[in-house]
Amino acid sequence: MLTYLHSVQSEWLKRKNSAATWLTVLGAALVPLIVLCYRFYYFELLATQNASADIWEQLYNRSWQYMGFLLLPMGVILVTSLITQIETRSNAWKLLHITPQRLTTIFFAKLTVILIMLLSFFLLFNIGIYLTGVLPALLVKEVPFPTAPFPWLKYLYGNGTFLVACLPIVAFQYLIGLRYRNFMAPLGVGLGLYIVSFIAFKWEYAYFIPYIYSILTFIDGMHHTVRPVNIYLLSTAYFVGFTVLAYTLYINKSEKG
Repeated sequence: MLTYLHSVQSEWLKRKNSAATWLTVLGAALVPLIVLCYRFYYFELLATQNASADIWEQLYNRSWQYMGFLLLPMGVILVTSLITQIETRSNAWKLLHITPQRLTTIFFAKLTVILIMLLSFFLLFNIGIYLTGVLPALLVKEVPFPTAPFPWLKYLYGNGTFLVACLPIVAFQYLIGLRYRNFMAPLGVGLGLYIVSFIAFKWEYAYFIPYIYSILTFIDGMHHTVRPVNIYLLSTAYFVGFTVLAYTLYINKSEKG
């Protein structure tokens, strides 16, 4: 366990040399910033909106509409590919594999860092949503602070569904990134699959496409859609399956450098 923790710490330090950190921070801030600008553009509505009993639900729906449909899947594809291929860009796979670490430790340490980055994104994004509600009151004297209590449990549940919806993308991009020593390969495959899923999301069996789950999560949350399968169980199954496959291929790959 101590070796694993040290490996995670090492992978966490290495990610500072990639664009993954900036993508996570900027990606989490982009939509709340757009929503905030939108609110100030319709300045005359600010006071009424902040006094509304459903202000936090409005901000949640508006923010996740943009994030769930486009930015979240693309961000997961980019960050996972960047973290996975840090050694590829620095030509350091051979150096990594001669360190006194088991391949299993390396595999799960990298995956852990990716998941921590994903959790960090969700945390920053929700802080951004909260700020879109309170900043107008701090900056404009006539605008009151939101009177409605912040729905922590509803936000926690909603974010949990989006988090689970992302897991198959994480696992599959991780699999492709470990398999091919070319950054464009996992990026191209991921973006291609996402475009296909976006085109096919109205298909009645679209829930079998793992890259579509963030879109379906938003739609189901808005319209309470009943599907023949639980997409979150299916998403978890995809994540486990892709992770096991990625681990098997990584351990048994003859050329790991």
